[in-house]
Amino acid sequence: MDTVQKLKAGFSLDLGPLKEPLGFIRVLEWVFTIFAFATTGGYLGTTHLTVKCPGVVDHAVQPVFGYPFRLPAYPYKIPLCNSTLSNDTFLQGDFSSSAEFFVCVGVFGFLYCTATLILYLGYQNVYRQTSRGPIVDLLVTAAFAFLWLVSSSAWGKGLTDVKWATNPVQLVTTESCKNICEPGEFPSMGRLNASVIFGFLNLILWASNCWFIYKETPFHKDPNPPATMEEGGAPGP
Repeated sequence: MDTVQKLKAGFSLDLGPLKEPLGFIRVLEWVFTIFAFATTGGYLGTTHLTVKCPGVVDHAVQPVFGYPFRLPAYPYKIPLCNSTLSNDTFLQGDFSSSAEFFVCVGVFGFLYCTATLILYLGYQNVYRQTSRGPIVDLLVTAAFAFLWLVSSSAWGKGLTDVKWATNPVQLVTTESCKNICEPGEFPSMGRLNASVIFGFLNLILWASNCWFIYKETPFHKDPNPPATMEEGGAPGP
C-alpha cells in the first residue's frame, strides 16, 4: 500500500516528452508494434481446390488454415470418384516457431512501450534523476531492435513457406488429389504481407530511437559545451 501511495505521489503528467523525438518515436513504436502482432495473430485463411470426377458435379474443396500455422492440424476431405467416401488429407508444414516468435516479440515490445511511455510522461524526473534509467532504456531498446531484425527475417521466410504449402497449384500435386483436382483461388495473404512490413518498420524505429536514448546517457558528450567565465573571459563593461 505504501508503494502504491508513493507511486501516486510521484506521478506528474507532462506531455512535453511527446514533442521530443524520444517520446514521439516511442509512440510510433507502440502503434506499429500493435499492427505487427495483430496482423499475424488471429489470421485465418482459405485455399481453394476443385475436384472433377467424370459424370459428377464438380466439388469445391476449401482447406482452412491459420495462426500459428501448424498446417498438419488442418485436415480437409478429398471426395473419391465413383465412391461416396472421401480421403482425409492434411496440409503439410509446421511454421509455428517463426510466427509465434514474431508475435511474442511484438507483444513484449508493446508492453515495454507502454511501461516506458508511463515513465516518460508521468515520472520524467525519476527517469532523468540518475543515469541508470536512460542506460537501461538504451540496452533494452537495442535488444528489441535486434529481436525485430531476427523475428521479421524469420517470419518473412516462414510466410514464404506458408504461401508455398497452401498454394493450390502445389496442393493438386499431392497423391490424394492427383489427376482429379484443379487449382482454385489463391488464399488472401495481404494481411500477412503487411505484418512483415510492420516488422521491418519496427526494426527501423527501434534502431533509430537508440540514438535519441543514447543522447540521454552520460556516454554522450555535448560537442559544444557552454563556455565558463574562465574560458570566455571576463564580461565587458
